[in-house]
Amino acid sequence: MGIIWTIIIGFIAGVIAKFIMPGDNEPRGFILTIILGIAGAFLATWLGQAIGWYGPNDQAGLIGAVVGALIVLFIWGAIVRRRA
Repeated sequence: MGIIWTIIIGFIAGVIAKFIMPGDNEPRGFILTIILGIAGAFLATWLGQAIGWYGPNDQAGLIGAVVGALIVLFIWGAIVRRRA
C-alpha cells in the first residue's frame, strides 16, 4: 500500500509543482509532469529515509513530495535546456 500511496501523493505533487514552477524550465505536457511528480515523491521518500526524517516504512507527505517534485522538475529543465 505504501507504493500506491506514494504514487497518489506524487500525482498531486506533480500538479502542484507545475503551478509553483511555471515558465520555460518545465516539461511540456501534463503526463510528463505527473510522471516527474511521482519520481519526486519517490525521491523525497528515499532522501527522507536516508537523512532519518522518515522511518524505514514511512513515505513522504505532500509537502515533501512537492519539494521532491520541484527538485526533479528543476533537474529536468536543466537537462532539456542543455540539449537545446
